[in-house]
Amino acid sequence: MQISAPCVVSLSWRLEDAQGQLIDELAEPLEFFYGGDDLFAKVEEAINGQEAGFEAAIALEPEDAFGDYDSGLVCFEAKSLMPENVDVGMQFEGLPEGAATEGMPPDNVYTVTEVYPEHVVLDGNHPLAGIGLRMYLKVRDVREATEEEIEAGSIGEPVFSVVNGAPPGEALH
Repeated sequence: MQISAPCVVSLSWRLEDAQGQLIDELAEPLEFFYGGDDLFAKVEEAINGQEAGFEAAIALEPEDAFGDYDSGLVCFEAKSLMPENVDVGMQFEGLPEGAATEGMPPDNVYTVTEVYPEHVVLDGNHPLAGIGLRMYLKVRDVREATEEEIEAGSIGEPVFSVVNGAPPGEALH
């Protein structure tokens, strides 16, 4: 079966940064809805019309993947609003209750990037924002999408998302 919207594709991949450093590797195939919200547009473009067994190397600029880094998504919050054991690298969905920062997206995942005696620095950018990526993917299988998948426009929880703060893949949580 050739890949065309709507269908479901099973993919495996190796994801590297522009310097060739491994970011994520999906050895076991994972299903994605083709023609909906599950895949980056550039990935869909590369696999359009292909069949199981197709392999591709795709260069993804930040605008093709997780977007440019936005310094406006970095904020300071009082350390007293955070858990007692707050540490660099911790992530929180949304801002803490009582946050004084206005205009920050409430649904982003915020990563603690610095901890000071009175405040912490929170970054609402996706961890891969602003990074050029190389994706080496293989189409493992193609099948027709079910009515439920077509209606939802997705297989389920997104693995990739251009919305800042959405988790890209298991290895990146």
